Amino acid sequence: MPAVTVDNILALPRITETAPESAARPVLAMTTAPVGYEGEGFPVRRAFAGVDLKHLDPFIHMDQMGEVNYAPGEPKGTPWHPHRGFETVTYMIDGIMEHQDSNGGGGTIGGGDTQWMTAGGGILHIETPPEHLVISGGLFHGVQLWVNLPRDNKMAAPRYQDITGNKVALLSSPDGGALVRVIAGEVDGHQGPGSTYTPISLVHATIAPGARLTLPWNPEFNALAYVLAGEGTIGAERRPVRMGQTTVFGRGDTLTVAAADTQDSRTESLEVFILGGKPIREPVAMAGPFVMNTKAEVIQAFEDFQAGRLGSIPAAHETLA
Repeated sequence: MPAVTVDNILALPRITETAPESAARPVLAMTTAPVGYEGEGFPVRRAFAGVDLKHLDPFIHMDQMGEVNYAPGEPKGTPWHPHRGFETVTYMIDGIMEHQDSNGGGGTIGGGDTQWMTAGGGILHIETPPEHLVISGGLFHGVQLWVNLPRDNKMAAPRYQDITGNKVALLSSPDGGALVRVIAGEVDGHQGPGSTYTPISLVHATIAPGARLTLPWNPEFNALAYVLAGEGTIGAERRPVRMGQTTVFGRGDTLTVAAADTQDSRTESLEVFILGGKPIREPVAMAGPFVMNTKAEVIQAFEDFQAGRLGSIPAAHETLA
């Protein structure tokens, strides 16, 4: 980790120095992600467990997948399953995942790549490591985020965005101590490649030991930071933070994360996934793979899935389901 780096960080566009009149976002809450298992048994950390939904909106759920170093024969994925009413954003840091759906879409997500799937009105999909990775084993690490869709877009036609690592916007902190990858949305006037129904920003920042990153952040957005690896401090209050912890920020113009002077032997830098968006402020009814506005809509989604109206597994894969 990380997958996308640069030879000369000082050649990148610099993030604007914080203006004296800027309002720093305070730390409202911090939580520690519990460990669970997803799909066929790969380990995840439930990043948003314990965070009030009002602070997450428009986000619903996020898992840190791994970091795990699989032995030969161990890599696991998910079986075919449905989704409706939201978007899945899969960001791979290490390893490879193959993704296929009932509409014939999908592809390979490698280190630094993002696959953005709008489930919309409904789709079936599967995520698996490629056969060669199952045979060889290897490092696997990524993030999957669920982004809610507004009521008017719940039943949109499914679509994909394949965002390869070389498409993300790369920025440097003013002193070159932090590399900022803008995956979606806008940060300090720099636009990431991801196209979103709901205004959001997604950033993966690598902060060198002892360095400090202050990001200008849209005051209309909420703001969260999840530590993928390493330890440091967060907010102007310099609250201690470490791997597996989520920070909820209050209102303001900027947010700050700093890396500890020394990291553990496995971690070169502090790795942070920073995200925020404009709240939808609509009711959320969620059950399993469906995120709708009402319980009746969730029941309808289950009925549509059972009746085959969300699609069918492609014939070439039926024997593997």
